[in-house]
Amino acid sequence: MKRRIVTVLVPFVLIFIILAAVLGSILFQKYSYSKKKADLDAYFGITQADDVAIVLGDTIVEEKAKLRDGICYFDLSTVCNYFTDRFYVNTSDPSNNNIPMLLFTTDTDVRKINIDDSSVMYVSDTAQDLGYQAAFYEGETLYIAADYVKNYANFEYHLYDNPMHMQVYTQWGSYTAAQISKKTALRYQGGIKSDILVELSAGDEVTVLEQMEKWSKVKTADAFIGYVENKHLKDEKNAERLCGTGFQELVYHNVTKEGLINLAFHQVFEEVDGNYLANELSSTQAVNVVSPTWFRLNSNSGDFTSLANASYVARAHELGIDVWALITDVDSSDLYGIEINFVELLSSAANRKHLIEGLMAQVDSYGLDGINIDFEKVKSDSGPHFVQFIRELSIETRKRGVVLSVDNYVPSDYTAHYNRKEQGIVADYIIIMGYDEHYVGGGVAGSNASIDFVEKGIVNTKAVVPAEKIINAIPFYTRVWESGPDGLKASTLTMAAQAEWVRRTGVTPVWTDEFCQNYAEYQENDTLYQCWLEDMESIRVKLQLMQSQGIKGVASWKLGIEDPAIWNVIAQYMGAAMQG
Repeated sequence: MKRRIVTVLVPFVLIFIILAAVLGSILFQKYSYSKKKADLDAYFGITQADDVAIVLGDTIVEEKAKLRDGICYFDLSTVCNYFTDRFYVNTSDPSNNNIPMLLFTTDTDVRKINIDDSSVMYVSDTAQDLGYQAAFYEGETLYIAADYVKNYANFEYHLYDNPMHMQVYTQWGSYTAAQISKKTALRYQGGIKSDILVELSAGDEVTVLEQMEKWSKVKTADAFIGYVENKHLKDEKNAERLCGTGFQELVYHNVTKEGLINLAFHQVFEEVDGNYLANELSSTQAVNVVSPTWFRLNSNSGDFTSLANASYVARAHELGIDVWALITDVDSSDLYGIEINFVELLSSAANRKHLIEGLMAQVDSYGLDGINIDFEKVKSDSGPHFVQFIRELSIETRKRGVVLSVDNYVPSDYTAHYNRKEQGIVADYIIIMGYDEHYVGGGVAGSNASIDFVEKGIVNTKAVVPAEKIINAIPFYTRVWESGPDGLKASTLTMAAQAEWVRRTGVTPVWTDEFCQNYAEYQENDTLYQCWLEDMESIRVKLQLMQSQGIKGVASWKLGIEDPAIWNVIAQYMGAAMQG
């Protein structure tokens, strides 16, 4: 009987044992810690033998550095994105035997490296041995030594192996530190089944990046970022990461003019003398800078024509007025039959030097107080070359103590390549051309300079340029728009001629709060005529806005087409702004 019972029970016992084993295995699998090691190359995104992963602050970034002969290199885009965008690459240039050069411009010098022989740096043509290769090309990608970049940007880095990665800091400050209480694993994600990145020992210090209910995201001393259980953290505390680079920020010293600026652009197409200038200025008030359109580009090699006149400068100085002579590309096509190619002109170190030397010869010969750059047809592919030209020109104007001002459109996406931020660092003044909101060829009738347009121009420029460097230019003209059977046409109407136009057409202008301008329209047969006037009322509102924005002053385009009464309004602005 007992034997029969045992026989019956054995299968049940075996089934129970098997079920217990299966359940135990399931529970073990569920609650046991994974011992699988993570693929660290995949973790850091390393695909090539010389790749160096970059941990920027507390983030593993997509970009990779390179390790060559024990030297760490960043590609140029990484340098621009994270450290400094002031490096400039001068590619093929006959003046340098077509050897590409890496340039960095300070406020006194252009530092040059021939990339084919980049262990030598030239400062004002004086050679300095760096002791390492500063840059090289791999295919079309330029790499720059991290140690060379550190001369011009404030950061520190530390290299680690297994696999090669680097910790980079560009910011310093407080963080949360903790110690590991017992031996444990740093895992790729929070959870005991996540792969192991590295083993941690008791006493290891980590940076706590994020705390959750049971796990914390931490960074190890050698820049692995992963997760540990909260129960293995102890002695949390606030710590301070100090900057030990000793880096001195580069300072671009500027030439400044005391008080507010009231600049009048003076457009001329032939040489005029001091008596002519005095006559043009006779009805003005408070003008302290005049900018004559003396220089016009006439080649892609840096040549320009000059209408400079010594008596003009002398008379201006007698009147207490500075002369900032203007160079432009605007009339080059009409006058000389050449459309300036700014890539050809400004990508060449030799051409930039030729143009700068020519301008400085004019400054020296005529005793000019400043140079105004009015390049209005710079396309996006020319942007970096234009900015480098401004950098190099600023060195020479700074040496002579003369002002460098640059004319700019109201900021927009399609003019971002003018790089107003960099201009605002190296140039002395940025002049906003606060007009041509609607223009011939734009396809839409509208105001030449509505108050919203002007305000956005100033506010958006102030976002990247200090207010004390900004001058806003106002228009002494507007446009009459004709919408008729033949489409949309526009003609220029000067401020001086507006009263006669209003009288002749018989219209009654009406003030519009939306534009802060007097608006007039009338119908003649099938054609609608519209005009947003620029008069004392509209200019007064613009000047009040400029005063409230705290910018450096006003410019006007152009001398000789204004209603003389406007100078009373501008003089009031000059006095009120200076008192404020």
